[in-house]
Amino acid sequence: MSEDSIDDRLQHPRRSLGNRHRSQAKKYLKIVNGTDSDATNLGWAEQNARQSVLHDFTHPDNWRVLLEVKIISGDEDGIRAVLDDVFTVLGRDPELLNQLDNVNMLESGNIILEGAFAADPLDPDEWWETISIADENISNFMERVEGLDLRDRRANVLFSRRIERIRDNGDEDGYLSLARLILAQRPTNFEAWSELGRMHERRGEYSDAWICYDQAQSQFPRMDVRDQFKKRMESLLDGSGGKPWKAPAVNERLDFLRKMEAMATPETDKIGFPEPDEAASIDPLTEVRGLMSSGNFSEAFFVARRLAAEGTPGAIEITEEIRGEMDG
Repeated sequence: MSEDSIDDRLQHPRRSLGNRHRSQAKKYLKIVNGTDSDATNLGWAEQNARQSVLHDFTHPDNWRVLLEVKIISGDEDGIRAVLDDVFTVLGRDPELLNQLDNVNMLESGNIILEGAFAADPLDPDEWWETISIADENISNFMERVEGLDLRDRRANVLFSRRIERIRDNGDEDGYLSLARLILAQRPTNFEAWSELGRMHERRGEYSDAWICYDQAQSQFPRMDVRDQFKKRMESLLDGSGGKPWKAPAVNERLDFLRKMEAMATPETDKIGFPEPDEAASIDPLTEVRGLMSSGNFSEAFFVARRLAAEGTPGAIEITEEIRGEMDG
């Protein structure tokens, strides 16, 4: 990933930029007054509102101002598109909106949006306050995550932050299982890789920690968590007379990548998925290309990473190609 890649800057929320664009959108909305200039002002308001959501999809006010622009513009299809996007981020089935085909979105769009946020807050701390009232809520959530399609980058970031609250409140094993599942579906989530690495490091599971930190730094080179971890391990052993710490052997990394491959595609998408053909045994990258053509980029990513670790020619290049597709 290029250091100048826009995805480096936009994959994770940037609240200050979101706030700035939301403020600009509101300024343009305030000067809409029924004159010929309204179309221009609404256009600028929408552009800034979209930028606010792009930079920080975790702030509900950014979605609210975008929806307000659509309502003032009388754009009922646009209102549905905004709500569809919100449902995707929240891990809900956007098809639910089809049940509201006869609903006047100009009148009910705000009600639907506020209902979604009240039941499922975007802020992970507010969400935890809502869900932690009963243990049954937490167990139901964890079971639900296992069946969700979280390949959307925003949903993946949102749910990775939610499960951190589960970890912080004592269920480390539950966090570990869900974190692997979430990352299997969106391996470019470097923030979640780093958090998972810290969890393994705290538990003394140093090989697993290194693998996670390696994934994080591979996705986002400016996050030097793997290098910092190596320094901590070397410092830990200095003067102790112990054996020098070594990174996990290739076979350990391969085992890890195979496990991630198995979790990468949601169960609902595995039905009827063809087995690799004989050509794959001749050209290992055939399987990767087949997964890519089927839209299974997460699984393709881990297969390509495994092949790269095995020294397969061309595997590193196709891994970067997949990364670009996922972040494109």
